[in-house]
Amino acid sequence: MILKNKVFIITGATSGMGKSIALQFAKEGAILVINGRNNERGNEVLEILLGNNKKALFVQGDVGKPAINEKLVKCALETFGRLDGIIANAGILGLGKITDISINDWQHTFDTNFNSFFYLSKFAIPHIIKQKGVIIANASIAAFKNFPNHPAYCASKAAMVSLVKQMALDYGPNIRVNAICPGPVDTPLIWDSAKAFDQPREAVNAVKESTPLRRLGSPEDIAELAVFLASEKSSWMTGSAITIDGGIMVSH
Repeated sequence: MILKNKVFIITGATSGMGKSIALQFAKEGAILVINGRNNERGNEVLEILLGNNKKALFVQGDVGKPAINEKLVKCALETFGRLDGIIANAGILGLGKITDISINDWQHTFDTNFNSFFYLSKFAIPHIIKQKGVIIANASIAAFKNFPNHPAYCASKAAMVSLVKQMALDYGPNIRVNAICPGPVDTPLIWDSAKAFDQPREAVNAVKESTPLRRLGSPEDIAELAVFLASEKSSWMTGSAITIDGGIMVSH
């Protein structure tokens, strides 16, 4: 188990990619503090982890607020005594052209996708340094590629990638910082994203067929990459933004 006894905070861990990352990290021996806004879903994931005899804790809350991020770090330290890394996974879409999206929705998208990454990193870094640990941001190919009616999402994900590179520069060699940039992954988020198109189901199917591998990604695909980046198998990687997209970025 390549993450045995290492303590990680994972945000947005109650569904989709975050849930899969949590389950895969646990299989590799990690001790987890998981977060999400939905208390019921969070406790369901926690039950799975505890039922498999894994050490874990669920902390409910909106990571768009600084205090929740500070609480996550405090809970990790008080309960497990150390912090080896964070996976900033929480994200929302914030659909609408600049002229259509409300200021509140724009701010909420940036709070959830980007500011939360800053908050959690700020509180966690002093403790991760002690373990020579890792920071992983779950960004998106939307950091490099734009989509109709997704300005807040694309801009916030691009900001995440830029901050990853900055932190890799500022905190090496004591912390490795990398970004995962998924393409179309079969989670509830992609179906919500498709609502920006006139024919959502057809839009998702068209995306699937336009990838060289002719399939959507699975949350497990992303989780495997996250495990690699969290482990010593990627010990010479920092400041990287890794696309995992079925090849869609080379097909357009």
